[in-house]
Amino acid sequence: MSTADSGYTATDIITYIGVPLAVLGVLPILYNTAATLTSLSKIKRMLRHSRLTALTRSDVVNRVIEVELPRYAVRPWDRFDNRSEYWQIARQPSQIPGGTWTTFNWRSQTVGLKTQRVEYADQLRQPQVDVAFDELVCYLLDLGAIPDPHGWRLLRSSGLWTPVGCPLLMSPDGLEKALTIAPLDDSDGHLSLKVHWQPDWTSRDYSHLPPYWVRLPPPPVEVTGNGNGEGSGSTTIDASAILSTKEGGTSSICKESIDSAQQEIDSNRTTPITCHISGNGLVSAVTRGDRPQSDVGVDSLYIEHLRIRPASTVGIWFASVATAYGRTSQTVLWNYRVPDDVLAFARKDSVPCGVLEVLGVVNSDDTPEWATNHGTNHMTALDVHVRRMNEQRTAMAAEALMPVAQRAAAARERMRRENESRLQEQRERYHRDNERRNTRIIEAMQSPRWDVGRVADYHLVWLKSKGDIASGVMSIKDVVGGLLHRMVLEGEFATRICTMLDLWKAWADNGGMRRSDFETVREDQVSFAYATFLVALIRDTSAALDGTLSVDLQECLSMWRQVRLG
Repeated sequence: MSTADSGYTATDIITYIGVPLAVLGVLPILYNTAATLTSLSKIKRMLRHSRLTALTRSDVVNRVIEVELPRYAVRPWDRFDNRSEYWQIARQPSQIPGGTWTTFNWRSQTVGLKTQRVEYADQLRQPQVDVAFDELVCYLLDLGAIPDPHGWRLLRSSGLWTPVGCPLLMSPDGLEKALTIAPLDDSDGHLSLKVHWQPDWTSRDYSHLPPYWVRLPPPPVEVTGNGNGEGSGSTTIDASAILSTKEGGTSSICKESIDSAQQEIDSNRTTPITCHISGNGLVSAVTRGDRPQSDVGVDSLYIEHLRIRPASTVGIWFASVATAYGRTSQTVLWNYRVPDDVLAFARKDSVPCGVLEVLGVVNSDDTPEWATNHGTNHMTALDVHVRRMNEQRTAMAAEALMPVAQRAAAARERMRRENESRLQEQRERYHRDNERRNTRIIEAMQSPRWDVGRVADYHLVWLKSKGDIASGVMSIKDVVGGLLHRMVLEGEFATRICTMLDLWKAWADNGGMRRSDFETVREDQVSFAYATFLVALIRDTSAALDGTLSVDLQECLSMWRQVRLG
């Protein structure tokens, strides 16, 4: 049948069939346009609510939206100069996935741009930020977070393969996760983390001591004596020597400056010192212990003698002891790791008990039998005396029968022999006693060795009896705080104590004490007593239950310097 017979022309066919088909072909474009514009509107609303500035572009035909967001590097605000930003969380944190870092206020710097091509609004991700791992952990610890031992152990052993959601830090009550492992979608090979924090979780404020800081109290009394470090050049000013070179008005100005400096030194001796310990040892020491400043370059005391250097061990000893002293629930010094050889030395039994008895620190009743008992043979001495008396009586009886001239000569000869005999006996007694003393010292150095904790306890009692330590001091930790305080102010005292520690560690590592070591300890016995307190505190801290956690945390902080947070 032709089109003419059916009554429809070609134009009618195109109109009734072609136009609907054309409309159906346009509908997907219209739908994509509407869907794209709807998603774009949602994305812009999300960005506006999160206070994010971004460039957006849309392709309505292909239903693609491009979002260009900046990538930041962040760090916490200054603890004291920007108190409100530091201690308070953000008012409107971002709700976009990957933006958990906006929970806090940060000092941010743009480091690049990230372009995302999405189709739906829920596919948008906020770029993670770069942050120093140690600064992030320190900040959360300062707010009140507590470490999760299992999480840090797992991160140390598994690295990037640590399961997503594994907690590293918990809320102060230990019930909620504060810092967890995040997916590696946007990490570019870095460790990826995300944070969750509630305002009521902040349990600390600016009055608390920051993490990685330790407060050293001044000694309870001003110690004078053998171990006081008298004549320390770092703390004594000879005003007369300086003024002798000045004249007129210059002399008075110099005297005022010297008096002011001496007053400051005297004030520092009675003021607590707050020290900042980093992974590289002592960073700064300030006297305003209640409010340590972040700008330590202005307020820091002179600490060059306590810095870690290749040619000196003073800085290592100080940082190790200060770390041990600061290991409390309120002060966390996990960023400095005590060297393994120092820990091994502190755990050794290296002090012979006989040496302590010879030096008068312990009594013979407190030590096991270690010396040869020579005793005193009274019968032998009595026989010698009786024989000498009989010989003298016999000689005098023979002299009585002689003529007067011979009698005087015989008496003189007898007295000469008796004097020589007494001198010879004294020489023999001196050599015998000297040999016994030497033998006793050798046996003392070979006597059973005691652990440093026991040695420190005896030295505490000994120093109290000498008056070098106040009788009210009850614990070794109290003494160590004062010793560290003095080490900051007195360079000569710090050097002497650390020299004794080096000597002690050398004989502990080399198999035992030598005679030269014994003589050095006897010459400066008070410094050795102080050294036992320092080592005892390191040993007690190394044996604490959280020792494994500190090692895991230190290893992770050194392994992951920069992380991605989001």
